[in-house]
Amino acid sequence: MRHRVAHRKLGRVTEHRIAMLRNQATALLRNEHLTTTVPRAKELRPFVERLITIAKRGVAGPRTSASRKNTEPANGQLLNARRRVMQDLQDRAVVSKLFDTLAPRFAERPGGYTRLLRLGYRRGDSAEIAQVELVGSEFDPRAKVEKGTQEEPKPKAKGVGGRLRAAAERLRGAKKAEASAATETAHATEAQAAKRAAKKGVTGRKMGGSSKGK
Repeated sequence: MRHRVAHRKLGRVTEHRIAMLRNQATALLRNEHLTTTVPRAKELRPFVERLITIAKRGVAGPRTSASRKNTEPANGQLLNARRRVMQDLQDRAVVSKLFDTLAPRFAERPGGYTRLLRLGYRRGDSAEIAQVELVGSEFDPRAKVEKGTQEEPKPKAKGVGGRLRAAAERLRGAKKAEASAATETAHATEAQAAKRAAKKGVTGRKMGGSSKGK
């Protein structure tokens, strides 16, 4: 029985599950948004928020204990926090961003650093997917979609049907080009014939002279 078991297994052994959460946490802190399935997103949120809390406490500075009158040195507390975070995050750039940018951003926020947005169901296996993002992130999915529709080229046709349709469009385009070229050639030929006829008429009048005096 799974009584008092707090976390999901996600169909993986412990080592694989922890490695997956570490990789997803690194990607989320680097890009400030991540799309995954809903069970993984629910497991990822507390994992990432714990790291942000550790970074906040390290950046906050020295703490004074009520029972002991001494104060912990700020640099030692920050170093300890960095070491604890680097047990789960192996990317030094992400760790630096966490302590330099994200921890000061959430300094006045008492928890709830992430947001989960359900996006629907994935095509293929119908798994429910969601987007996990940091609160206050500058990421705007609608702006990304608009930018993609303006700048991205037309996608290539996939599958046999798509390739056949693309080939038919190319054939129709080639036929239209041939027809327009033939029309232009006919017009050019007619124009040249008219010029020749006009030249012959002018030459005949010059050689025969005027017929009024006869």
